[in-house]
Amino acid sequence: MQKGVSKDMAEYKESTENPLHRQFGVWNNTIYILRKVKQYCPSAIPIALMGIICGSILPYYWGIVGKYVIDLVQADADIADNMDALLKIMLIAGGIAGILIFGNSFSQNKTWYRFIYTRMQMINERVDRALGLNYQMLETPDVLDVHERATQATGGNNNGVEGMMNLMVTLGRNLVTVIVTFTAVMVLNWGLIICLIALGILQYLYYRKIIKEDKREVWDKLAPMWRQANYMARITQDFDFAKDIRLFNLSDFLIGKQRQVFAKREDRIDYSKELWFRHAVVSQFLYLVIKGLIYAALFYAVLKKGMSIGSFTMYLALAFSFSESLLQFLHRFGDYERASLEVDDFRSFMELDLAEEEDTIPIPKAQDYTIEFHDVCYRYLKQEKNAVDHLNMVLHPGEKLAVVGLNGAGKTTMIKLLLRLYDPTEGVITLNGVDIRKFKREEYYKLFSPVFQNIEVLAFPIAEHISMKVAEDTDRDRAQAAAVEAGLEDKIKALPKGIDSELLKIVDDDGIDLSGGDKQKLALARALYKAAPMVVLDEPTSALDALAEQQLYERFNHMIGDKSAVYISHRLASTRFCDRVAMFADGRMIEYGSHDELMEKGGEYARMFEMQAQYYQEEQKEAEA
Repeated sequence: MQKGVSKDMAEYKESTENPLHRQFGVWNNTIYILRKVKQYCPSAIPIALMGIICGSILPYYWGIVGKYVIDLVQADADIADNMDALLKIMLIAGGIAGILIFGNSFSQNKTWYRFIYTRMQMINERVDRALGLNYQMLETPDVLDVHERATQATGGNNNGVEGMMNLMVTLGRNLVTVIVTFTAVMVLNWGLIICLIALGILQYLYYRKIIKEDKREVWDKLAPMWRQANYMARITQDFDFAKDIRLFNLSDFLIGKQRQVFAKREDRIDYSKELWFRHAVVSQFLYLVIKGLIYAALFYAVLKKGMSIGSFTMYLALAFSFSESLLQFLHRFGDYERASLEVDDFRSFMELDLAEEEDTIPIPKAQDYTIEFHDVCYRYLKQEKNAVDHLNMVLHPGEKLAVVGLNGAGKTTMIKLLLRLYDPTEGVITLNGVDIRKFKREEYYKLFSPVFQNIEVLAFPIAEHISMKVAEDTDRDRAQAAAVEAGLEDKIKALPKGIDSELLKIVDDDGIDLSGGDKQKLALARALYKAAPMVVLDEPTSALDALAEQQLYERFNHMIGDKSAVYISHRLASTRFCDRVAMFADGRMIEYGSHDELMEKGGEYARMFEMQAQYYQEEQKEAEA
């Protein structure tokens, strides 16, 4: 049984902050990312280790070789012997350098696309998680923001999950260099080591402060702005909005809205640039101090301790390698912490408490199903009033139920409860006497063939759009029959590829678009193809006139035979052939009975029906004329 969603939603209502974001820590995220790399591309790990070893030696390698070359040149030995020894050193050193360079280059060229592949698989995880989200969570702003942050965390550009992968290699290389060079510089001057470490830590702390402020004040606040920008991009480029934009002259209005979104985004970007400019000034100043300290220590060793030129060359390379690697390590560790924060965003979304269904039972295999609402209430998040209030109602097997009422009466919310897109805030809904929350959602969904008011057309061939299955799993004959029954026969016959015609021009240049009425017929064909025990029509005929709506409902009612059905409309075209009518107003079911019973009662339903009847009669006369 579902346990967590209601609790989470209740907590959300009481919270002024996002309760969905979690912090896992750098070390925990490191293990997490390594496991992902091992899961999706295990060969990346040994290749990256090769790059760490080879890349860590290269910065100071020639400094060490240079010491022995200079010492050999300055030696008092025979010139010929020196030349032979020098040649051997250079050949060996060159061979080792070639191996190091090859290993480092091989690693760099073989890891980057492996890391990208791992990130792409994590994107698939994110998309799969988003598609499996509980529907009512999709209407929670914090869930949308966490999803947007998770999207940014898998966006590449050396940030987020991919950033952690790349930075692991960089940090490993710098850490090995720091460890190797530490001892040598300590021998040179322990005071220099202390100063370099202190300056490095100081620069790191400032860098860390900038990173946290940048994340908190810029990128976290940009999450809802990216969502707004994406929305503006969609409505200004989606053909579905083109007619309204032109006919209502919305161009200037939409551009103004878009500029408002961009202005907020630019303000945050400017703030980020100011932060990093301050950091650049501080970093350059500290770098000059570090460079001066290294040269001062070496000059002191030459003048006071008689250090040789060869040793000067070697210690100069080691000291600079130590300081630069230390600074790089601390800086990159700051970047690593930032990437880890973004991995927190990804994991926060991936590990949302979706209230996994536990102890579920199979849906009973039966010829008939009875669904009953027991004192059911539903309240939207942060709303003070119930959208559905203390609803008691029974949908009997084979019964046709019309749900009517004005817009905002609670009809669609009731349907979402029936379909279990929402779970009740209070009360229980039962299927054959069992709380529907005891069943798996996916199994419960199979009981319904729904047709919603907003018909979403996908860029699939018509047959696949009707079956909602891939081509090899689609029964074309069955899809054709469903299309004919739904009234699409003439439309499909007129198409060159018939039922295999592609919809929309997004995927196929020869794709077709459908009229509003044909889209609704397509949705009806999809419901017929699914052939579930219960049919739900949530105002799918809004694009039709009242008379055409009535005719379509009657035809569809004939098609579904003895299946249970729920018809929702604020117009009363579907009520006369239904067994029961449920009249909603202000979230409550105010009348319930057959059409004749409610007409005889003379209440709100009767007044609405009589008011609308005159329009049906006028349309009937016009049609006959």
